[in-house]
Amino acid sequence: MAFDAAGIGETVSSVKGILGMFFPDKTESEKNQLAAAFAIIKSQTDIDQAEAQSSDPLQHWRGGLGWVCVAGYAYNFVLQPLLHPWVPQLLPLDIGPLATLTLGMLGLGGLHVAERVKGAA
Repeated sequence: MAFDAAGIGETVSSVKGILGMFFPDKTESEKNQLAAAFAIIKSQTDIDQAEAQSSDPLQHWRGGLGWVCVAGYAYNFVLQPLLHPWVPQLLPLDIGPLATLTLGMLGLGGLHVAERVKGAA
């Protein structure tokens, strides 16, 4: 019985197709996962660009958190000490979580400024 090159090629592709059903090509599934991840990143980038075009400083989440921190510090260091003699029920805030939030925001803001200085968009 003689085999020609076309017959061998068909046999190999048939065996490859059958094996592919049981053992899928990991590179193809990895490509699909990577494409899905890039699609998510692109959609988030589009959202970030749309939000960055706004000139309203209170619209951005960093601005909103900044105002929360300012209000917390104003209460804790100005209002509560001034009003405590007349309203002793006013207690100072636990400043630890507020400080963590503020320092984190300042770090992100510092990175933003560094990007602007380097000329990144």
